[in-house]
Amino acid sequence: MKTRLNVPVVRPKGLLVDLDDTIVSDSDCAAVVWAVAVEAAAGVIPLPVGAVQRAIERERAWYWSDAERHRVGRADLIGARRVIVTAALCDAGISAANLPAAVDAIVSEYTAGTEAARRLLPGSLEALTAISSLGIRMALVTNGAAEVQRSKINRFGLASLFEAIVVEGEFGQGKPELAVYLYALASLGVETGEAWMVGDNLEWDVTTPRRLGMRGIWIRPAGPAEFDSEEADAILPDLPALAALLSSTAQA
Repeated sequence: MKTRLNVPVVRPKGLLVDLDDTIVSDSDCAAVVWAVAVEAAAGVIPLPVGAVQRAIERERAWYWSDAERHRVGRADLIGARRVIVTAALCDAGISAANLPAAVDAIVSEYTAGTEAARRLLPGSLEALTAISSLGIRMALVTNGAAEVQRSKINRFGLASLFEAIVVEGEFGQGKPELAVYLYALASLGVETGEAWMVGDNLEWDVTTPRRLGMRGIWIRPAGPAEFDSEEADAILPDLPALAALLSSTAQA
C-alpha cells in the first residue's frame, strides 16, 4: 500500500498514537486463533467444530458491533469472550450439561493463543524512535483494561518511547470521549492544531480528533476496498510509512 495524502500537511509538535493494531497486533489473527481454540477444545469435549467456529464468528461480529457492548467488553475481555462463546455454543446446539466445560475450554485456549500470537507490528519500534528523534512529543492513547494494556506496554518495552500514556482503564474514559484526547495533549503541552492522531480506528483515531482540530492519520494495511476515506488527512499502511512522511514533511 502506498501513502495517500488528502490534504497538505506540516510536521506536528505532538503525536497521539494508538496501541492495538497500530503498534501491536491485536485483531489480525483473531479468527484463526478462535478456530484453533475450538479444535483444541474438541479434543477434550465432543463439539461440532465447523458449526461452533461459524457461530463464534457470527456472535463476535454481533457483540463488537455495538458501541456500549464494545465499551463494556474491552474492560473485561474474559467476560466478553465467555458471553460470545456461550451464545455460540447454544446456537450450535451444545447441551446444557456440556456447556460450562466447553465454554471454559474454548475461552482458555483462545486466551492463551491470542497472547502467544501477539507481536510488535513490523518496524513499529524503529518508526516511533525515528519520530521521536524529530523532536515530536508523543503520547500513547489506548482503550482497554489497565492490566491488559499495561501488560502489552511492558512486554514490548513501549513506555520509554512516550512522554505520556493514557489507558482507558486508568483514566476512567476511553476514545472517542473528547476528554481523553484533551488530557493527552495537555500532558504533552501541545495545542490541538499542533497535533496529529494516528491509529487504525476511523472513528476513534481520525473522525473525533479532527473534530477537535487535530489531523487524523488512518492506518489501513488491508486491501484496496478498505483503503479509502475522505475523512482522514492521510491514509498509511503502517507506522514506518508515518515516520517516512514526517521525516519528509516541513516543520510548522
